[in-house]
Amino acid sequence: MSLLDVQHLRVAFGDTTVVDDVSFSIAPGEKFALVGESGSGKTVTALSVLRLNGDARYGGRILFEGDDILQRPEAKLRRLRGKDVAMIFQEPMTALNPLFTIGNQIAEVLTLHEGLSARQAAQRAVELLEKTGIPEPARRALAYPHQLSGGQRQRAMIAMALACRPKLLIADEPTTALDVTIQVQILELLNDLQRQENMAVLMISHDLNLVRHFADRVGVMEGGRLVEAAPTAELFANPREPYTKKLLASHPQRMVAPVSSGGAPLLEANKVRCIFDIPQGWFRKREFVAVDDVSVALAPGETLGIVGESGSGKSTLGMALLRLSAARVAGDIAFRGQRISAMTSAHLRPLRAQMQVVFQDPYASLSPRRTIAQIVSEGLALHQPQWNAHQLRQAVADSLEEVGLSAAMMDRYPHEFSGGQRQRIAIARVLVLKPALVLLDEPTSALDVSVQMQVLALLSELQRRHGMAYLFISHDLAVIRAMAHRVLVMKDGQVVEQGDAQTLLSSPSHPYTRRLLAASTYSAVAAHA
Repeated sequence: MSLLDVQHLRVAFGDTTVVDDVSFSIAPGEKFALVGESGSGKTVTALSVLRLNGDARYGGRILFEGDDILQRPEAKLRRLRGKDVAMIFQEPMTALNPLFTIGNQIAEVLTLHEGLSARQAAQRAVELLEKTGIPEPARRALAYPHQLSGGQRQRAMIAMALACRPKLLIADEPTTALDVTIQVQILELLNDLQRQENMAVLMISHDLNLVRHFADRVGVMEGGRLVEAAPTAELFANPREPYTKKLLASHPQRMVAPVSSGGAPLLEANKVRCIFDIPQGWFRKREFVAVDDVSVALAPGETLGIVGESGSGKSTLGMALLRLSAARVAGDIAFRGQRISAMTSAHLRPLRAQMQVVFQDPYASLSPRRTIAQIVSEGLALHQPQWNAHQLRQAVADSLEEVGLSAAMMDRYPHEFSGGQRQRIAIARVLVLKPALVLLDEPTSALDVSVQMQVLALLSELQRRHGMAYLFISHDLAVIRAMAHRVLVMKDGQVVEQGDAQTLLSSPSHPYTRRLLAASTYSAVAAHA
C-alpha cells in the first residue's frame, strides 16, 4: 500500500492552472524525486501535500495513508504537519525565525506535537542537533539562525523536520547554494536518517546528478504536468520524452576564448589582507583575518575562477578587490595602473562604472519597488548625468535586448520575471555601463541546469563581444571548468593553489583541491552506499 498517493492533482491560482492532472505514489521508505525547470510546478505539487499553497484551488485527491488531505479540516491538518509529514525548505535563512534560537524552534515542534515539557524538549533538541552532526550542539542550540553557517542552518532545519520522526519528509532543494563538500555531507546525513527511521522522502531538485545518486524513482515535470516517471536508473539510461532528454543534456560546456598574452594587467593586487573586528562584549574586540596574504593578477578579457568552501574568504576577497568590503583591507590593489587601494571614496567614484558586480540572488539584489527601467538605468544616470530620459531609456532597451530580453519588459517589476530572467536583468544593469571588470558572485547557483547553461553562454558571448574580465566566484567546479581561464583555490582565507583551469582541475596538487574535486564528481554517491 502506498504511503502517499497523488491522484489527478490540479492546482490553480485565480484563473491560472499551475499543476494539471499530476499523479504519482510513494511507498513507505521510498525516495521519490520531482525534477524540472523553474515554473514546472514541482514545488507547488510538493507544497500541496501539506496544503501550504495560499489562496490555491485544488482538484483531484492526495491520499496519505488512505486519508484524503484535500478533504481534511484545518485543525486535523495541523496535527499532520510536522508530525507525520515534515518539510525542509529551500532557504533555511528565510524559513527559520530570526527572533528565536535554533533550540527554541526545534523545541516548539516537540512541545506542540509530542507534549514534552520545556526541559525535555530542550534536551531532545540538543540530541537532534547532535544527530545531524552539528559540532557543539548544546552551544549551537542557543544560537540564532544568523550565527550559523549555511550548512549548519540546513542541518538545523533537518533536525526540526525529523523531531517527531515523520513518515514522509519533503525536501525542497535541500542543497541549493551549498558548497560541494557540504552537499555531500547533507545528502549522506539524509540517507543515514532515512534508513534509520525508514522514512519516505519526496525530494524537489534541479540537480540531476544529485537526484541520480539519491532517488529510487524520478518524476519529470514540465509546464505543470508530469511528463515522465520511472525508476532512476531506467530514466537516466533511456529517457523517453524530449524534455527529459533536454534536461539530461544540459550541463556546462567549456566556453573559453583565448586571452592575448603580454600587456599590462587590468587588475593587480599584492599581499591583500582583510580583517574584521568581532565584538567581544561592550568594550573588547577580536580580530578575525578573513583573507591573508593573497596576490592576484587579471588580464583584460580573462576569467579568474575563485573556488573554496563557505568561509574560505572568496567573496570577501572579491569585494575587497573592488574596494567594496566592510573589512579593513591592507595591501596594494591597482586597477588599470591606478592604485585604488590608496584612493578616497570620492576619487574612486569615477572608476566605479568600470568595476561592477552581479550578485548571487537577483531577487534580493533587485529592488522590488522599482521598474526594470529604473533598476537598469540607475548607475547610468549617476555616471552620465548629462543624458536625458530618452537616452537613458534607449540605453536600457539596448542592454535588455543584448541579454536576450524584450525592451517592452522595461516597465515591469522584478517579481514578474523568472529566476533566469531576473539574472539576465542583473547582467543588463551591469552591461549598460560597459565595464572592464565584472565580479560574478555565484551567479548561477540557484538556477536550473538548462537556465544555468543559457546564462553561462550569455556571459561567455558578452565577454567575447566586449572584452570584459571576470572574477568568477563559485562552488560549482563544473561551472568554473566551463568558464575560467585560471583558477584560484582558497581555504581559510589563504590561496592554497592556483594555475591554468584545465591543468589544475585535471591534476590538482593540493589535498584540499583534490577533496573539492572528489566531492564535486562524487556528489553524494554515498546516497546508495
